[in-house]
Amino acid sequence: MKEKLLLLIKIQECDSELVKLSAKKKTLPAEIEKLNKAFDAFEEGIRTNKVKYDELKSRHADCDNKIKKINESIVKTKERMLEVKNNKEYQAMLKEIETAETSRGEIESSIISILDEVDKLSVLVKKDDEILRERKNQYEQEKKAIENELNAVDSDVVAWEQKRNELKQNIPDDLIARYEKIKKRNKGIGVTSVWKAVCNGCHMNIPPQLYNEVQRSEELFSCPNCNRIIYFQDMGKPA
Repeated sequence: MKEKLLLLIKIQECDSELVKLSAKKKTLPAEIEKLNKAFDAFEEGIRTNKVKYDELKSRHADCDNKIKKINESIVKTKERMLEVKNNKEYQAMLKEIETAETSRGEIESSIISILDEVDKLSVLVKKDDEILRERKNQYEQEKKAIENELNAVDSDVVAWEQKRNELKQNIPDDLIARYEKIKKRNKGIGVTSVWKAVCNGCHMNIPPQLYNEVQRSEELFSCPNCNRIIYFQDMGKPA
């Protein structure tokens, strides 16, 4: 294959890689953001049992405080009964103690129910924590891989641009100008292969005579449909 065409093919390879890198520069941050949102949503969902568990623990503490206050109130009432001078006041205090003890019994029943639910939730919370740790580890690995890929983009761009500039120095200005013009009109592809009389750029058939010339001639030919510079490539051979 002629030297100029080989250089153009390599230039095209550089340009194609630079287009991919430019796309990565835009899409990779979006992938990280998507990954962050997915993990945040997962974490929020799996924390449901932990939220319920914490709420029940708080209710348990509140109930304990209420019982403590009721017990203190009963003690004070019993102390006041020692100073009572008539039966009416004495009966009123007995009623006060009875009401307090009834309230305490109701709260204690609530505590038993709360503790039962806490025991059940503690098992679920433990399982959730294990799942969350595994998912967080996976999330951090995936995020790190994307970040590493993103960090490598700039250095890759420099390398491909340097390679492109070196290749460009060996190609005539008029040929480069022709390539750039064609590439601009054809979605970044100025050079493409043909196989079995089909242009791999526009996927249209080219005339049989042109196909034969492309295979054996040293001239540069263009696809009559998309105007891309074309070259023969035997797609039947293993790479």
